[in-house]
Amino acid sequence: MKFRLLLILLVSGLAVFGQSLTKKVLFLGNSYTAVNNLPQMMADVAVSAGDSLWFDSNTPGGYTLQGHSTNTLSLGKIAAGGWDYVVLQEQSQLPSFPLPQVQQMVFPYARKLDSIINTYNECAETVFYMTWGRKNGDAENCPVWPPVCTYEGMDSLLNLRYRMMASDNQAILSPVGAVWRYLRQNHPQLELYSHDGSHPSLAGTYTAACSFYTAIFRKDPTTVSFNPGIPATDAALIRAAARAIIYDSLATWHIGTMDPAAGFTYTQTGNGEVTFANHSAFSDQFFWDFGDGSCSADKNPVHTYTASGFYDVLLYAQSCSRQDTAMQTISVLILNAQQAAARNEALYLYPNPATTEIRITSSKPLKGNRYTILDTSGFVCKTGSLSTYCPVISIRNLRPGYYFLRIDNEVCAGFVKL
Repeated sequence: MKFRLLLILLVSGLAVFGQSLTKKVLFLGNSYTAVNNLPQMMADVAVSAGDSLWFDSNTPGGYTLQGHSTNTLSLGKIAAGGWDYVVLQEQSQLPSFPLPQVQQMVFPYARKLDSIINTYNECAETVFYMTWGRKNGDAENCPVWPPVCTYEGMDSLLNLRYRMMASDNQAILSPVGAVWRYLRQNHPQLELYSHDGSHPSLAGTYTAACSFYTAIFRKDPTTVSFNPGIPATDAALIRAAARAIIYDSLATWHIGTMDPAAGFTYTQTGNGEVTFANHSAFSDQFFWDFGDGSCSADKNPVHTYTASGFYDVLLYAQSCSRQDTAMQTISVLILNAQQAAARNEALYLYPNPATTEIRITSSKPLKGNRYTILDTSGFVCKTGSLSTYCPVISIRNLRPGYYFLRIDNEVCAGFVKL
C-alpha cells in the first residue's frame, strides 16, 4: 500500500506540470460575469492554449454575495461538489463603500460562501473576482462618498477590499481590476468599457478571460491564441498585460502560496536509528523514501538504518492534487561495541557541511593521534597527525562530496564537503 501511495503522489504531480490541464470552475456573480459570457470565453482561451475548462455559473443581474449565500440555485451548484475553483464576484459598487458598510454588507457573506464551498468541496479553492472602477467614477454615490467620484478612487477601494477578502478567507485573487488599470494607464486607446461606462466591452471581457486563465491554470497567457473578434494588436496587448500583472507575480495574488510546502528535520538517536520531524505546511498526506529501499507513510516516522553510509531522504507532501518534495542527505554511522565505546567519548565535527576546513572537539585528548579522510568508496584522500588538542583540518583540496574521518582506526565520523 505504501508503494501504491507513492505512485499516486507521482501521478498527481505529473498532472500539475504536464502540458494539458483540465479544471472545473463554478462562477457565482452577476452581469459583470454574464456579459459576453465570460465563462465560455475563458473556456475558449483555455482550449487555444491546450487546456480544458468545465464550468457552470449563476449570474443574475445586480446580484450580491449576500444574495448568493441564500440562493437555492447557487447553493445547490456548490453542494454538487467536484469543483476545483469557485469564483465569487460581488456587486460592482458595494466593495468600494465606506468600510463599516463593507464590513456589514460584504465581508460576512464572503466568509459564509467560502465556508460552504469548503464544506462541500474539500479540494476547491475560492477565487475572488476583483472587478474595476467605473470609467468616470461612481456618479450615483459620489455625492455621499467622495472617494468614488473618480475611476482611480473607486478602483483603489475595490482593489483593497478584494485583497482583504482574499486574505481573510485564505483564498486567491483573479485581479482583473489590476490588469484593467494597467491597460488604462499604458494603453489608453483600448476601450475596455461598454457604452454605459460600467460593464465590459468585448475587449474588457477578454481581459477578464485572460486574467482568469492565468490565475487558475498558472500559465503564461501570451501562449493563448484565441481572439474573440477584437484587433489582433489589442488582443496581444491584453495578453501581455495579464502576464505582467499576474503571471510574473503569482504570489502577490495568493496564487500558489497555500500549496503544500515540504520540510523536515531529523535527530539521530544512536546506532542507525533516526527520528524524523515533519514540518510540512498545507499538507495532509505524506510519503518518505529513506534512501535505503525503505519507505513510510507516517507523518513523523522513526527509521533504523542497518549500514553506515550517506542516504538521500525524500519527503513527499501532498494535499489534494498538489504536492511538494524535500530532500536531505544524512550521514549514518553504525558502530561495533568497541567503536561505540570510543564514540561515547564525544567526538564532534563542525561545521558540517564544511567548505574549507573542519574542526574537531573531543572529551579526550587528540594531540598526536593519526587521522585518515576517506571518500564513500573507501579511497584514502588525506592523512595526517593531529597536532593540537582542538585540531583544525584543511579540506580545501577535497572535491565536493561525502567523506569519513577516522582517528587511529577507532573513532569514525562523517561530514559533507560543499
